Amino acid sequence: MRPQKKSLPFLALVSTILIGGWTMSYAAEGGITREPFVASGSGIPIELFTLKNANGVIAKITNYGGIVTELWVPDRSGNLGDVVLGYDNLAGYINQSPYFGCLVGRYGNRIAKGKFTLGGKEYSLLCNNGPNALHGGAKGFDKVVWKANPVSGAEPKLELTYLSRDGEEGYPGNLSVKAVYTLTNDNGLRLDYEATTDKETIVNLTQHSYFNLAGKGDILNHEVMIAADRFTPVDATLIPTGELRPVKGTPFDFTTPHKIGERINADDEQIKFGGGYDHNWVLNKPAGKLDVIARVTEPTTGRVLEVLSTEPGLQFYTGNFLDGTITGKGGWVYKHRSAFCMEPQHFPDSPNKPNFPSVVLKPGETYRNTIIYRFSAAR
Repeated sequence: MRPQKKSLPFLALVSTILIGGWTMSYAAEGGITREPFVASGSGIPIELFTLKNANGVIAKITNYGGIVTELWVPDRSGNLGDVVLGYDNLAGYINQSPYFGCLVGRYGNRIAKGKFTLGGKEYSLLCNNGPNALHGGAKGFDKVVWKANPVSGAEPKLELTYLSRDGEEGYPGNLSVKAVYTLTNDNGLRLDYEATTDKETIVNLTQHSYFNLAGKGDILNHEVMIAADRFTPVDATLIPTGELRPVKGTPFDFTTPHKIGERINADDEQIKFGGGYDHNWVLNKPAGKLDVIARVTEPTTGRVLEVLSTEPGLQFYTGNFLDGTITGKGGWVYKHRSAFCMEPQHFPDSPNKPNFPSVVLKPGETYRNTIIYRFSAAR
């Protein structure tokens, strides 16, 4: 039997709708509900939170890994569709998940050979991606249970907090992290990160939703714009070489919109290394400025995704490692290039690249990072 959902006290009215076979409870004029997801050995209950804004857009988020399990947004006809990949239950995320929908940390993306030096001391991390460290290690922020605090207001929020202890996954310092999801009334899913430390450390936090704006099939006809004149080419293990290479004249030029499938199989060394796109773009804006950094349009539904960020880089990934071995929500088999990821970030392997923007956080400083995934529909 499915556990009964509990409405938070600030909800005045709860209604029920049937979408795609799923019955959802939600506040009639926006709000948040909660329900148990599964018991947790951590002492913190694992819950699933349903956020709804004034326009009927719905986001489901669990405090296990901060995972966005569902995101229902309208197409050009006003029909809601779930545009993120994932599982129908928590077991899938625990047993076999390529970071579906999660919060990533302490260090998003790759660190060469799992090593970096800080304050004259070398630190070693688990190499969980070939010869390199990826996305925070064996138990990164995507696999921990965050403390959850739903917040009332005109736009529903979910505050998640976590203390990453000194030495966890090899990283120095007790890192206190807060991640706040807000479902805005302009149809944006906003994520605001803050972090502080008691010892010098490195931090690079991002969000890892897998998007398919059509809600089915592959993503090769999605049209992409990325506001970046340069990217960071990689070696065969996907570690940046340190070069900031112009995109002009390459398959990496998305300064004007191109379909994902247009050049994804080009005879290009970088395309071959990534098996498609799995690279960091150097954004055309100052770090810290919140601005539109990418736009994706799906022509059959008219859905448009705008990505806004304060970060200096963007990892664009095209589901190259999805291979049909994962069956997700509703029995959908996730095949090659069933989704794309847009991960605003600092650059991969920055701790080992002095010419890249710094990822060092010191005591007394506060790390801040804002990411917004904003949806609309073209007529």
